[in-house]
Amino acid sequence: MERENELGDYLRARRAAVAPADAGLPDDGPRRVPGLRRDEVALLAGVSTDYYIRLEQGRERHPSEQVLRAIAGALRLDEAAAAHLFRLGRSVFGTAAAATTVAPELLRLMDGMREVPAFVVGAAQDVLAANAMAKELYDGFARYDNLLRMIFLDPYAREFYADWDRAARIAVGNLRASSSQFPKDERIERVVGELSVRSPAFTGLWARYEVRPRTHEDKHFRHPRVGEIRLHFEALAVTSAPGQHLSVYSAEPGGADADALVLLRRLSERETASADRAAPAEEEELRA
Repeated sequence: MERENELGDYLRARRAAVAPADAGLPDDGPRRVPGLRRDEVALLAGVSTDYYIRLEQGRERHPSEQVLRAIAGALRLDEAAAAHLFRLGRSVFGTAAAATTVAPELLRLMDGMREVPAFVVGAAQDVLAANAMAKELYDGFARYDNLLRMIFLDPYAREFYADWDRAARIAVGNLRASSSQFPKDERIERVVGELSVRSPAFTGLWARYEVRPRTHEDKHFRHPRVGEIRLHFEALAVTSAPGQHLSVYSAEPGGADADALVLLRRLSERETASADRAAPAEEEELRA
């Protein structure tokens, strides 16, 4: 995952995503490459073209805060993307390791959420723990282990997500945000490495360098037993465990989605009860 000139790669990807018209520049017809030219970014940022070229090529590695701020404006970066630019340009990264163990107190809190799907996700988008409703919601996947692997490597994902392209784009942007916060995280590197080899769709999205931490959004699912269901998603940062988020889904009260959520809860309760009944029988077989 590491690149020798990460700052240059990021700048090239982000200027390719900016249309000249969006930057207030005249449209001079078809271009050989998409987005802004290097001299246009330099002009908008108020730096020399030679300086900006050296920055992209990695020959200038100590840009000032003022220059980075100007480039962020020229590339129309939002807060998260600008923060990533500053981390790359100033070589300032967090040193804390991403936590992978879920605290017992958090497990109790999550399990107590009996009316909504809730699960804990790590920095590499591993599902570290989940309550019964979350397991039921994602029941159609072969493995409920890592959200990125599920989206890009499990064919069921394209049935489950009503807008798979949007789900994939958001997931990759979120992973990019995590990799910015934890640049040396071995688990993130393994996930990126595996998906880069096995999924061309992931590789294409990863190369866009979109940094978008996922905090909340509305999602549209197609569940095999519940049917169409639209849920609101909130990711709550676990301050005591760097990189972990408690993810919770909810539905607007009184509507069809709330009814579908009730059905999902009943299905999860039925599955839990069946598992509880099966456990003593399995123990008896082992003792026999």
